Amino acid sequence: MDDLLNAQLNAQATAQGLMTVEAVQKALNRSRASVYRYANTNPSDLNPSYDARKLNPELRVNKDDPLLFHPNEVARFAQDVLGIKQVTIEVQQPSENVTHDLLRAILTELQSLRSALKDQS
Repeated sequence: MDDLLNAQLNAQATAQGLMTVEAVQKALNRSRASVYRYANTNPSDLNPSYDARKLNPELRVNKDDPLLFHPNEVARFAQDVLGIKQVTIEVQQPSENVTHDLLRAILTELQSLRSALKDQS
């Protein structure tokens, strides 16, 4: 097992900076099934109480909500339970994509329209 773990928030992370199961899987270099086994979940209890030996997800409102994990909880679990000595959490901004480009173009167009309307007044 590696002594260093680089957990990276990538495009699969939510806007709040929480990690999805896929992001945890990639960060811990474990299978999806392993992440679900590590997770502190219970079919009869939506939000079970904190368990230091498990990977504790963020609180959920609905049983159909996806499991999301705080990066600090993933780091704690990696150190305390998996025995990884040094854990580094690296938060990265999501990469630029077509949506960002389109929104930027719309903003530019709106700004030019506002400028044109202001000039006419």
